[in-house]
Amino acid sequence: MKRIAGIVGIVIVILLAAVAALPFLIDGNQFRPALESRLTAALGRPVKIGNLKISLFSGGAAATDVSIADDPAFSQSPFLQAESLKVGVDLLPLLLHRTLNVTGVTIEDPQIHIIETAAGAFNLSSIGAKPGARQQPQSAPEPTGAPSTAPSLSIARIEISGGKITFEKRAPGARPNEIDKLDLVAKDFSPGAAFPVSVSAEVPGGGAVRIDGTAGPFDSGDAMDTPFNAKFHIDHLDLVASGLVHPDDGISGIASLDGMADSSRGTINTTAKFTADHVILAKGGSPAPKPIGVDFSLSHHLANQSGDIRKMAVHLGSVDANLDGTYRLATEPASVNLHLTGSQIQLPDLAAFLPALNFTLPSGSSITQGTADLNVTSAGPLNALVTQGHVAAQNVRLSDYDFASKLQVLHEFTGIKAQPHTLIQTLSSDVNHTVNGTALDNVQFAVAGIGAIVGSGAISPSHALNFKMRAALGGGALASLGGSQGGIPFTIQGTADHPVIRPDVGGIVTNTLKDLTGGKSAESVAGGLLNDLLGGGKK
Repeated sequence: MKRIAGIVGIVIVILLAAVAALPFLIDGNQFRPALESRLTAALGRPVKIGNLKISLFSGGAAATDVSIADDPAFSQSPFLQAESLKVGVDLLPLLLHRTLNVTGVTIEDPQIHIIETAAGAFNLSSIGAKPGARQQPQSAPEPTGAPSTAPSLSIARIEISGGKITFEKRAPGARPNEIDKLDLVAKDFSPGAAFPVSVSAEVPGGGAVRIDGTAGPFDSGDAMDTPFNAKFHIDHLDLVASGLVHPDDGISGIASLDGMADSSRGTINTTAKFTADHVILAKGGSPAPKPIGVDFSLSHHLANQSGDIRKMAVHLGSVDANLDGTYRLATEPASVNLHLTGSQIQLPDLAAFLPALNFTLPSGSSITQGTADLNVTSAGPLNALVTQGHVAAQNVRLSDYDFASKLQVLHEFTGIKAQPHTLIQTLSSDVNHTVNGTALDNVQFAVAGIGAIVGSGAISPSHALNFKMRAALGGGALASLGGSQGGIPFTIQGTADHPVIRPDVGGIVTNTLKDLTGGKSAESVAGGLLNDLLGGGKK
Protein backbone atom coordinates (compact mmCIF):
# COMPACT_ATOMS: atom_id res chain seq x y z
CA MET A 1 0.00 0.00 0.00
CA LYS A 2 2.81 2.34 0.86
CA ARG A 3 4.38 1.63 -2.52
CA ILE A 4 1.08 2.35 -4.33
CA ALA A 5 0.60 5.56 -2.38
CA GLY A 6 4.13 6.61 -3.21
CA ILE A 7 3.59 5.91 -6.92
CA VAL A 8 0.34 7.91 -6.92
CA GLY A 9 2.09 10.78 -5.17
CA ILE A 10 4.89 10.77 -7.72
CA VAL A 11 2.36 10.78 -10.59
CA ILE A 12 0.52 13.74 -9.04
CA VAL A 13 3.76 15.66 -8.63
CA ILE A 14 4.71 14.90 -12.25
CA LEU A 15 1.29 16.03 -13.48
CA LEU A 16 1.44 19.25 -11.47
CA ALA A 17 4.92 19.91 -12.76
CA ALA A 18 3.74 19.28 -16.32
CA VAL A 19 0.78 21.64 -15.91
CA ALA A 20 3.06 24.27 -14.40
CA ALA A 21 5.49 23.87 -17.27
CA LEU A 22 2.86 24.06 -20.03
CA PRO A 23 2.76 27.87 -20.14
CA PHE A 24 6.47 27.75 -20.95
CA LEU A 25 5.95 25.06 -23.59
CA ILE A 26 3.03 26.94 -25.25
CA ASP A 27 3.89 30.39 -26.47
CA GLY A 28 0.71 32.45 -26.18
CA ASN A 29 1.93 34.95 -28.75
CA GLN A 30 1.50 32.36 -31.48
CA PHE A 31 -2.25 32.77 -30.99
CA ARG A 32 -2.10 36.59 -30.97
CA PRO A 33 -2.51 37.05 -34.75
CA ALA A 34 -5.54 34.74 -34.76
CA LEU A 35 -7.12 36.57 -31.80
CA GLU A 36 -6.43 40.00 -33.31
CA SER A 37 -7.83 38.82 -36.65
CA ARG A 38 -11.07 37.51 -35.16
CA LEU A 39 -11.63 40.62 -33.04
CA THR A 40 -10.80 42.88 -36.01
CA ALA A 41 -13.27 41.02 -38.21
CA ALA A 42 -16.00 41.21 -35.56
CA LEU A 43 -15.52 44.92 -34.75
CA GLY A 44 -14.65 46.18 -38.21
CA ARG A 45 -11.75 48.09 -36.62
CA PRO A 46 -8.08 47.15 -36.35
CA VAL A 47 -7.43 45.53 -32.95
CA LYS A 48 -3.91 45.38 -31.52
CA ILE A 49 -2.86 43.20 -28.59
CA GLY A 50 0.48 43.27 -26.76
CA ASN A 51 2.22 40.33 -25.11
CA LEU A 52 -0.13 37.31 -24.77
CA LYS A 53 0.45 34.76 -21.99
CA ILE A 54 -1.35 31.46 -21.42
CA SER A 55 -2.61 30.92 -17.86
CA LEU A 56 -3.95 27.40 -17.41
CA PHE A 57 -4.89 27.91 -13.78
CA SER A 58 -7.26 30.73 -14.73
CA GLY A 59 -8.42 28.89 -17.83
CA GLY A 60 -7.32 31.45 -20.35
CA ALA A 61 -4.82 34.01 -21.52
CA ALA A 62 -3.82 37.52 -20.50
CA ALA A 63 -2.66 40.30 -22.78
CA THR A 64 -1.27 43.79 -22.32
CA ASP A 65 -1.59 47.04 -24.23
CA VAL A 66 -4.91 46.48 -25.99
CA SER A 67 -6.23 49.06 -28.45
CA ILE A 68 -9.15 49.35 -30.86
CA ALA A 69 -8.73 51.89 -33.64
CA ASP A 70 -11.21 54.71 -34.21
CA ASP A 71 -13.05 55.43 -37.41
CA PRO A 72 -10.42 57.39 -39.39
CA ALA A 73 -13.11 59.87 -40.41
CA PHE A 74 -13.28 60.93 -36.74
CA SER A 75 -9.85 60.44 -35.20
CA GLN A 76 -6.44 58.85 -35.63
CA SER A 77 -6.27 58.14 -31.90
CA PRO A 78 -7.60 54.83 -30.52
CA PHE A 79 -11.30 54.46 -29.84
CA LEU A 80 -10.44 52.18 -26.90
CA GLN A 81 -7.23 51.69 -24.94
CA ALA A 82 -6.63 49.31 -22.04
CA GLU A 83 -3.55 48.12 -20.21
CA SER A 84 -4.80 44.56 -19.79
CA LEU A 85 -7.10 42.05 -21.47
CA LYS A 86 -8.11 38.62 -20.16
CA VAL A 87 -9.32 35.99 -22.58
CA GLY A 88 -11.08 32.79 -21.51
CA VAL A 89 -10.38 29.80 -23.76
CA ASP A 90 -11.34 26.14 -24.07
CA LEU A 91 -8.31 24.36 -22.61
CA LEU A 92 -8.74 20.93 -24.24
CA PRO A 93 -8.67 22.17 -27.89
CA LEU A 94 -5.81 24.47 -26.95
CA LEU A 95 -3.71 21.68 -25.40
CA LEU A 96 -4.51 18.93 -27.89
CA HIS A 97 -4.88 20.78 -31.17
CA ARG A 98 -3.42 24.23 -30.51
CA THR A 99 -6.86 25.65 -31.45
CA LEU A 100 -7.98 28.93 -29.87
CA ASN A 101 -11.69 28.93 -28.92
CA VAL A 102 -12.59 32.14 -27.04
CA THR A 103 -15.15 31.71 -24.25
CA GLY A 104 -14.88 35.09 -22.59
CA VAL A 105 -13.23 38.50 -22.79
CA THR A 106 -12.56 40.86 -19.89
CA ILE A 107 -11.17 44.34 -20.51
CA GLU A 108 -9.91 46.09 -17.40
CA ASP A 109 -9.83 49.88 -16.91
CA PRO A 110 -10.34 50.84 -20.57
CA GLN A 111 -10.40 54.44 -21.79
CA ILE A 112 -13.17 54.86 -24.38
CA HIS A 113 -13.58 57.95 -26.55
CA ILE A 114 -17.01 58.62 -28.10
CA ILE A 115 -17.25 61.46 -30.63
CA GLU A 116 -20.34 63.18 -32.01
CA THR A 117 -20.16 65.70 -34.82
CA ALA A 118 -22.24 68.86 -35.01
CA ALA A 119 -24.43 67.06 -37.56
CA GLY A 120 -25.17 64.23 -35.09
CA ALA A 121 -22.88 61.51 -36.54
CA PHE A 122 -21.13 59.17 -34.07
CA ASN A 123 -17.81 57.34 -34.30
CA LEU A 124 -19.66 54.36 -32.81
CA SER A 125 -21.70 53.94 -35.96
CA SER A 126 -19.08 52.07 -37.99
CA ILE A 127 -18.19 49.50 -35.31
CA GLY A 128 -18.94 46.01 -36.61
CA ALA A 129 -19.64 47.33 -40.11
CA LYS A 130 -19.04 45.08 -43.11
CA PRO A 131 -16.79 46.53 -45.79
CA GLY A 132 -18.99 48.70 -48.00
CA ALA A 133 -22.09 48.21 -45.84
CA ARG A 134 -22.59 51.95 -45.32
CA GLN A 135 -21.88 52.74 -48.97
CA GLN A 136 -24.21 50.06 -50.35
CA PRO A 137 -27.06 49.67 -47.87
CA GLN A 138 -29.43 48.36 -50.57
CA SER A 139 -27.10 45.77 -52.15
CA ALA A 140 -28.64 42.60 -53.52
CA PRO A 141 -28.86 39.60 -51.16
CA GLU A 142 -26.23 36.89 -51.40
CA PRO A 143 -27.14 33.77 -53.38
CA THR A 144 -28.61 30.89 -51.43
CA GLY A 145 -25.88 28.78 -49.94
CA ALA A 146 -23.19 31.44 -50.30
CA PRO A 147 -20.96 31.85 -47.26
CA SER A 148 -21.91 34.76 -45.03
CA THR A 149 -19.48 37.64 -44.70
CA ALA A 150 -20.75 38.47 -41.20
CA PRO A 151 -18.27 37.82 -38.39
CA SER A 152 -18.87 34.41 -36.85
CA LEU A 153 -17.39 35.35 -33.49
CA SER A 154 -19.43 34.07 -30.55
CA ILE A 155 -18.36 34.77 -26.96
CA ALA A 156 -20.07 33.43 -23.86
CA ARG A 157 -19.21 36.47 -21.76
CA ILE A 158 -17.82 39.93 -22.51
CA GLU A 159 -16.96 42.10 -19.55
CA ILE A 160 -15.66 45.66 -19.13
CA SER A 161 -14.46 46.57 -15.66
CA GLY A 162 -13.58 50.03 -14.33
CA GLY A 163 -13.96 51.77 -17.67
CA LYS A 164 -14.04 55.48 -18.38
CA ILE A 165 -15.98 57.01 -21.29
CA THR A 166 -15.29 60.50 -22.58
CA PHE A 167 -18.05 62.04 -24.72
CA GLU A 168 -16.85 64.71 -27.13
CA LYS A 169 -19.31 66.78 -29.11
CA ARG A 170 -17.69 68.73 -31.89
CA ALA A 171 -19.90 71.80 -31.80
CA PRO A 172 -19.18 75.41 -30.77
CA GLY A 173 -19.43 75.83 -27.01
CA ALA A 174 -19.79 72.11 -26.30
CA ARG A 175 -17.96 70.63 -23.32
CA PRO A 176 -16.68 67.06 -23.02
CA ASN A 177 -18.63 64.84 -20.60
CA GLU A 178 -17.41 61.77 -18.75
CA ILE A 179 -18.76 58.55 -17.28
CA ASP A 180 -16.52 56.76 -14.79
CA LYS A 181 -16.34 53.32 -13.17
CA LEU A 182 -18.11 51.72 -16.12
CA ASP A 183 -18.91 48.03 -15.61
CA LEU A 184 -20.52 46.13 -18.47
CA VAL A 185 -21.43 42.45 -18.83
CA ALA A 186 -22.78 40.94 -22.05
CA LYS A 187 -23.62 37.22 -22.10
CA ASP A 188 -23.84 34.84 -25.06
CA PHE A 189 -22.69 37.55 -27.41
CA SER A 190 -23.17 36.90 -31.11
CA PRO A 191 -23.51 39.63 -33.72
CA GLY A 192 -26.47 37.91 -35.34
CA ALA A 193 -28.66 37.44 -32.26
CA ALA A 194 -30.04 39.31 -29.25
CA PHE A 195 -28.02 38.98 -26.06
CA PRO A 196 -28.52 40.11 -22.43
CA VAL A 197 -26.47 43.04 -21.21
CA SER A 198 -26.14 44.97 -17.94
CA VAL A 199 -24.36 48.28 -17.36
CA SER A 200 -23.49 50.34 -14.30
CA ALA A 201 -21.50 53.55 -14.11
CA GLU A 202 -20.96 56.79 -12.22
CA VAL A 203 -21.39 60.30 -13.63
CA PRO A 204 -19.73 63.51 -12.39
CA GLY A 205 -21.45 64.95 -9.38
CA GLY A 206 -21.99 61.58 -7.70
CA GLY A 207 -24.75 60.18 -9.91
CA ALA A 208 -25.14 56.45 -10.52
CA VAL A 209 -26.54 54.74 -13.63
CA ARG A 210 -27.91 51.19 -13.93
CA ILE A 211 -29.19 49.58 -17.15
CA ASP A 212 -30.45 46.01 -17.65
CA GLY A 213 -31.87 44.60 -20.85
CA THR A 214 -31.12 42.96 -24.17
CA ALA A 215 -29.40 44.20 -27.31
CA GLY A 216 -29.01 42.87 -30.84
CA PRO A 217 -28.90 41.57 -33.47
CA PHE A 218 -25.95 43.83 -34.26
CA ASP A 219 -26.59 46.30 -37.08
CA SER A 220 -23.59 46.01 -39.40
CA GLY A 221 -24.61 49.13 -41.33
CA ASP A 222 -24.78 51.45 -38.30
CA ALA A 223 -24.05 50.20 -34.80
CA MET A 224 -26.16 53.04 -33.37
CA ASP A 225 -29.20 51.41 -34.99
CA THR A 226 -28.70 48.12 -33.10
CA PRO A 227 -32.04 47.39 -31.39
CA PHE A 228 -32.25 47.14 -27.61
CA ASN A 229 -34.85 46.89 -24.87
CA ALA A 230 -33.89 47.91 -21.34
CA LYS A 231 -34.91 49.16 -17.93
CA PHE A 232 -32.83 51.97 -16.48
CA HIS A 233 -32.37 53.81 -13.21
CA ILE A 234 -30.37 56.98 -12.63
CA ASP A 235 -29.87 58.28 -9.11
CA HIS A 236 -28.55 61.64 -7.82
CA LEU A 237 -27.96 63.10 -11.26
CA ASP A 238 -26.58 66.65 -10.98
CA LEU A 239 -27.93 68.31 -14.13
CA VAL A 240 -25.01 70.76 -14.39
CA ALA A 241 -22.08 68.70 -13.03
CA SER A 242 -23.03 65.77 -15.28
CA GLY A 243 -22.84 68.00 -18.34
CA LEU A 244 -26.48 67.52 -19.34
CA VAL A 245 -27.17 71.22 -18.84
CA HIS A 246 -24.72 74.06 -19.50
CA PRO A 247 -24.13 76.35 -16.49
CA ASP A 248 -25.10 79.37 -18.60
CA ASP A 249 -28.57 77.94 -19.26
CA GLY A 250 -29.71 78.92 -15.76
CA ILE A 251 -31.22 75.48 -15.10
CA SER A 252 -30.00 73.18 -12.32
CA GLY A 253 -31.11 70.51 -9.88
CA ILE A 254 -30.48 66.99 -8.56
CA ALA A 255 -32.57 64.41 -10.41
CA SER A 256 -33.46 60.74 -10.45
CA LEU A 257 -34.89 58.83 -13.39
CA ASP A 258 -36.67 55.48 -13.70
CA GLY A 259 -38.04 54.06 -16.90
CA MET A 260 -37.92 51.78 -19.89
CA ALA A 261 -36.50 52.33 -23.37
CA ASP A 262 -36.50 50.38 -26.61
CA SER A 263 -34.72 51.16 -29.83
CA SER A 264 -35.59 50.14 -33.37
CA ARG A 265 -34.57 51.54 -36.76
CA GLY A 266 -32.74 54.49 -35.28
CA THR A 267 -35.54 55.64 -32.95
CA ILE A 268 -35.43 55.27 -29.16
CA ASN A 269 -38.84 55.22 -27.46
CA THR A 270 -38.71 56.05 -23.76
CA THR A 271 -41.31 56.05 -21.00
CA ALA A 272 -40.04 57.25 -17.64
CA LYS A 273 -40.60 59.16 -14.42
CA PHE A 274 -38.31 62.09 -13.65
CA THR A 275 -37.99 63.60 -10.16
CA ALA A 276 -35.76 66.55 -9.27
CA ASP A 277 -34.95 68.40 -6.04
CA HIS A 278 -33.52 71.91 -5.50
CA VAL A 279 -34.53 72.83 -9.03
CA ILE A 280 -33.80 76.23 -10.59
CA LEU A 281 -35.70 76.87 -13.83
CA ALA A 282 -34.45 80.33 -14.85
CA LYS A 283 -31.36 82.50 -14.56
CA GLY A 284 -31.26 84.31 -11.24
CA GLY A 285 -33.76 81.91 -9.67
CA SER A 286 -33.39 80.18 -6.32
CA PRO A 287 -33.91 76.45 -5.59
CA ALA A 288 -37.51 75.26 -5.37
CA PRO A 289 -38.41 74.09 -1.85
CA LYS A 290 -40.35 71.08 -3.15
CA PRO A 291 -39.48 68.38 -5.68
CA ILE A 292 -40.63 68.56 -9.27
CA GLY A 293 -41.96 65.39 -10.90
CA VAL A 294 -42.42 64.66 -14.59
CA ASP A 295 -44.03 61.59 -16.17
CA PHE A 296 -43.20 61.46 -19.85
CA SER A 297 -43.00 59.42 -23.02
CA LEU A 298 -40.93 60.53 -26.00
CA SER A 299 -39.32 59.33 -29.21
CA HIS A 300 -35.69 60.22 -29.88
CA HIS A 301 -34.33 60.09 -33.43
CA LEU A 302 -30.64 59.21 -33.54
CA ALA A 303 -30.01 60.36 -37.12
CA ASN A 304 -30.60 64.06 -36.40
CA GLN A 305 -30.47 63.98 -32.58
CA SER A 306 -34.01 65.28 -32.22
CA GLY A 307 -37.08 64.10 -30.37
CA ASP A 308 -40.86 64.28 -30.11
CA ILE A 309 -42.41 64.62 -26.66
CA ARG A 310 -45.62 62.65 -27.02
CA LYS A 311 -46.88 63.15 -23.49
CA MET A 312 -45.48 64.89 -20.45
CA ALA A 313 -47.29 65.50 -17.17
CA VAL A 314 -45.55 68.05 -14.95
CA HIS A 315 -46.15 67.84 -11.18
CA LEU A 316 -45.21 70.81 -8.97
CA GLY A 317 -46.39 69.63 -5.59
CA SER A 318 -50.15 69.25 -6.14
CA VAL A 319 -49.99 71.35 -9.32
CA ASP A 320 -50.42 69.45 -12.58
CA ALA A 321 -49.75 70.76 -16.09
CA ASN A 322 -49.34 69.14 -19.49
CA LEU A 323 -46.43 69.60 -21.86
CA ASP A 324 -45.74 68.44 -25.41
CA GLY A 325 -43.46 69.49 -28.24
CA THR A 326 -40.10 68.78 -29.84
CA TYR A 327 -36.41 69.23 -29.08
CA ARG A 328 -33.07 69.18 -30.92
CA LEU A 329 -29.76 68.16 -29.35
CA ALA A 330 -27.59 68.55 -32.45
CA THR A 331 -27.24 72.28 -31.72
CA GLU A 332 -25.25 73.67 -28.80
CA PRO A 333 -27.01 74.58 -26.65
CA ALA A 334 -29.98 72.33 -27.28
CA SER A 335 -33.17 73.91 -28.58
CA VAL A 336 -36.83 73.17 -27.82
CA ASN A 337 -40.31 73.99 -29.03
CA LEU A 338 -42.70 73.24 -26.17
CA HIS A 339 -46.37 73.86 -25.42
CA LEU A 340 -47.50 74.06 -21.78
CA THR A 341 -51.13 74.07 -20.69
CA GLY A 342 -52.88 73.91 -17.34
CA SER A 343 -56.30 74.71 -15.90
CA GLN A 344 -57.56 75.44 -12.41
CA ILE A 345 -54.01 75.36 -11.06
CA GLN A 346 -53.94 76.01 -7.33
CA LEU A 347 -51.90 79.19 -6.97
CA PRO A 348 -50.77 78.69 -3.33
CA ASP A 349 -48.99 75.50 -4.41
CA LEU A 350 -47.61 77.09 -7.56
CA ALA A 351 -46.33 80.09 -5.58
CA ALA A 352 -43.76 77.85 -3.87
CA PHE A 353 -42.05 77.42 -7.25
CA LEU A 354 -42.05 81.08 -8.29
CA PRO A 355 -38.52 81.71 -6.87
CA ALA A 356 -37.20 78.91 -9.10
CA LEU A 357 -38.60 80.86 -12.08
CA ASN A 358 -36.90 84.05 -10.81
CA PHE A 359 -40.28 85.58 -10.00
CA THR A 360 -40.86 87.43 -6.74
CA LEU A 361 -43.90 88.77 -4.89
CA PRO A 362 -44.07 92.05 -2.97
CA SER A 363 -42.01 91.79 0.20
CA GLY A 364 -43.87 90.15 3.07
CA SER A 365 -46.83 89.07 0.94
CA SER A 366 -47.99 85.60 -0.03
CA ILE A 367 -50.63 84.00 -2.25
CA THR A 368 -53.07 82.14 -0.02
CA GLN A 369 -55.87 81.36 -2.45
CA GLY A 370 -56.80 81.41 -6.12
CA THR A 371 -56.60 79.37 -9.30
CA ALA A 372 -54.95 79.98 -12.66
CA ASP A 373 -55.17 78.84 -16.28
CA LEU A 374 -52.20 79.03 -18.62
CA ASN A 375 -51.47 78.37 -22.26
CA VAL A 376 -47.90 79.21 -23.28
CA THR A 377 -45.21 78.09 -25.71
CA SER A 378 -41.42 78.15 -25.23
CA ALA A 379 -39.15 78.01 -28.24
CA GLY A 380 -35.48 78.50 -29.04
CA PRO A 381 -32.12 77.52 -27.51
CA LEU A 382 -32.15 76.72 -23.80
CA ASN A 383 -30.05 79.77 -22.94
CA ALA A 384 -32.30 82.15 -24.90
CA LEU A 385 -35.82 80.77 -24.67
CA VAL A 386 -38.74 82.89 -25.82
CA THR A 387 -41.93 82.12 -23.90
CA GLN A 388 -45.21 83.51 -25.18
CA GLY A 389 -48.84 82.94 -24.34
CA HIS A 390 -51.76 83.84 -22.13
CA VAL A 391 -52.36 83.49 -18.41
CA ALA A 392 -55.50 84.06 -16.37
CA ALA A 393 -56.35 83.82 -12.68
CA GLN A 394 -59.42 83.97 -10.48
CA ASN A 395 -60.06 84.87 -6.82
CA VAL A 396 -56.42 85.47 -5.98
CA ARG A 397 -55.81 86.51 -2.40
CA LEU A 398 -52.53 88.38 -1.92
CA SER A 399 -52.19 88.30 1.84
CA ASP A 400 -50.33 91.00 3.81
CA TYR A 401 -50.30 93.41 0.87
CA ASP A 402 -52.58 96.46 0.76
CA PHE A 403 -52.82 97.49 -2.88
CA ALA A 404 -55.31 100.29 -2.10
CA SER A 405 -52.93 102.12 0.24
CA LYS A 406 -50.15 101.80 -2.34
CA LEU A 407 -52.18 104.04 -4.66
CA GLN A 408 -51.12 106.90 -2.33
CA VAL A 409 -53.13 110.10 -2.98
CA LEU A 410 -55.70 108.27 -5.10
CA HIS A 411 -57.11 106.27 -2.27
CA GLU A 412 -57.38 109.40 -0.11
CA PHE A 413 -59.61 111.21 -2.62
CA THR A 414 -61.64 108.32 -3.96
CA GLY A 415 -62.81 106.84 -0.74
CA ILE A 416 -60.97 103.56 -1.27
CA LYS A 417 -60.47 101.94 2.08
CA ALA A 418 -57.14 100.39 3.06
CA GLN A 419 -57.28 96.66 3.58
CA PRO A 420 -54.73 94.25 5.07
CA HIS A 421 -55.06 91.98 2.06
CA THR A 422 -55.74 92.33 -1.65
CA LEU A 423 -58.35 90.22 -3.42
CA ILE A 424 -57.93 90.06 -7.20
CA GLN A 425 -61.24 88.82 -8.51
CA THR A 426 -60.07 88.25 -12.08
CA LEU A 427 -56.77 88.71 -13.88
CA SER A 428 -55.58 88.06 -17.43
CA SER A 429 -52.53 89.01 -19.49
CA ASP A 430 -50.53 88.18 -22.61
CA VAL A 431 -46.98 87.18 -21.69
CA ASN A 432 -43.71 87.47 -23.62
CA HIS A 433 -40.65 86.34 -21.66
CA THR A 434 -37.06 86.46 -22.96
CA VAL A 435 -33.59 86.70 -21.42
CA ASN A 436 -34.10 90.48 -21.47
CA GLY A 437 -37.14 90.36 -19.22
CA THR A 438 -40.89 89.83 -19.24
CA ALA A 439 -43.39 91.94 -21.15
CA LEU A 440 -47.04 91.86 -20.06
CA ASP A 441 -49.60 93.22 -22.52
CA ASN A 442 -53.38 93.57 -22.33
CA VAL A 443 -53.23 93.31 -18.55
CA GLN A 444 -56.73 93.34 -17.09
CA PHE A 445 -57.67 92.70 -13.50
CA ALA A 446 -60.40 93.57 -11.09
CA VAL A 447 -59.59 94.27 -7.46
CA ALA A 448 -62.28 94.03 -4.80
CA GLY A 449 -63.06 97.47 -3.33
CA ILE A 450 -61.12 99.31 -6.03
CA GLY A 451 -62.41 98.45 -9.50
CA ALA A 452 -61.14 97.45 -12.91
CA ILE A 453 -57.51 98.11 -13.86
CA VAL A 454 -55.95 97.74 -17.31
CA GLY A 455 -52.54 98.46 -18.80
CA SER A 456 -49.22 96.97 -19.85
CA GLY A 457 -45.58 96.99 -18.85
CA ALA A 458 -42.37 95.04 -18.33
CA ILE A 459 -40.31 93.34 -15.66
CA SER A 460 -36.53 93.36 -16.13
CA PRO A 461 -34.26 90.42 -15.26
CA SER A 462 -33.33 92.34 -12.07
CA HIS A 463 -37.07 92.57 -11.19
CA ALA A 464 -37.36 96.29 -12.01
CA LEU A 465 -40.95 97.29 -12.87
CA ASN A 466 -42.14 99.69 -15.57
CA PHE A 467 -45.92 99.64 -15.98
CA LYS A 468 -48.47 102.16 -17.21
CA MET A 469 -51.90 101.35 -15.85
CA ARG A 470 -55.38 102.87 -15.76
CA ALA A 471 -57.89 102.42 -12.96
CA ALA A 472 -61.66 102.82 -13.36
CA LEU A 473 -62.19 103.76 -9.72
CA GLY A 474 -65.55 103.44 -8.08
CA GLY A 475 -66.27 107.13 -7.31
CA GLY A 476 -64.96 110.10 -5.36
CA ALA A 477 -63.44 113.44 -6.31
CA LEU A 478 -60.83 111.98 -8.62
CA ALA A 479 -62.95 109.28 -10.18
CA SER A 480 -63.86 111.52 -13.10
CA LEU A 481 -60.34 112.70 -13.84
CA GLY A 482 -59.77 109.84 -16.22
CA GLY A 483 -62.48 111.34 -18.37
CA SER A 484 -63.41 109.63 -21.57
CA GLN A 485 -60.02 107.89 -21.62
CA GLY A 486 -61.37 105.17 -19.36
CA GLY A 487 -59.96 105.67 -15.87
CA ILE A 488 -57.26 107.36 -13.85
CA PRO A 489 -53.74 106.64 -15.14
CA PHE A 490 -50.98 105.61 -12.77
CA THR A 491 -47.53 103.99 -13.01
CA ILE A 492 -45.93 101.06 -11.21
CA GLN A 493 -42.18 101.46 -10.76
CA GLY A 494 -39.65 100.15 -8.25
CA THR A 495 -39.06 96.40 -8.05
CA ALA A 496 -41.28 93.36 -7.81
CA ASP A 497 -40.60 92.98 -4.10
CA HIS A 498 -40.95 96.75 -3.43
CA PRO A 499 -43.31 98.21 -6.05
CA VAL A 500 -43.90 101.97 -6.10
CA ILE A 501 -47.34 103.07 -7.35
CA ARG A 502 -47.88 106.73 -8.29
CA PRO A 503 -50.68 108.62 -10.07
CA ASP A 504 -49.67 109.72 -13.57
CA VAL A 505 -50.31 113.46 -13.11
CA GLY A 506 -49.21 114.25 -16.63
CA GLY A 507 -51.60 111.66 -17.97
CA ILE A 508 -54.46 113.04 -15.87
CA VAL A 509 -53.89 116.58 -17.14
CA THR A 510 -53.61 115.43 -20.74
CA ASN A 511 -56.83 113.42 -20.53
CA THR A 512 -58.69 116.31 -18.92
CA LEU A 513 -57.54 118.77 -21.59
CA LYS A 514 -58.60 116.40 -24.33
CA ASP A 515 -62.08 116.19 -22.81
CA LEU A 516 -62.33 119.99 -22.44
CA THR A 517 -61.14 120.64 -25.99
CA GLY A 518 -63.13 118.00 -27.74
CA GLY A 519 -60.25 115.64 -28.08
CA LYS A 520 -57.74 118.16 -29.43
CA SER A 521 -54.20 117.99 -28.16
CA ALA A 522 -52.82 120.63 -25.77
CA GLU A 523 -50.40 121.81 -28.47
CA SER A 524 -53.26 122.33 -30.93
CA VAL A 525 -55.27 124.33 -28.40
CA ALA A 526 -52.29 126.49 -27.46
CA GLY A 527 -51.52 127.14 -31.14
CA GLY A 528 -55.09 128.24 -31.80
CA LEU A 529 -55.11 130.62 -28.85
CA LEU A 530 -51.82 132.16 -29.91
CA ASN A 531 -53.11 132.60 -33.45
CA ASP A 532 -56.17 134.42 -32.14
CA LEU A 533 -54.11 136.70 -29.93
CA LEU A 534 -51.94 137.73 -32.87
CA GLY A 535 -54.91 138.67 -34.97
CA GLY A 536 -54.96 135.58 -37.10
CA GLY A 537 -58.60 134.92 -36.32
CA LYS A 538 -61.78 136.32 -34.83
CA LYS A 539 -62.23 136.60 -31.07
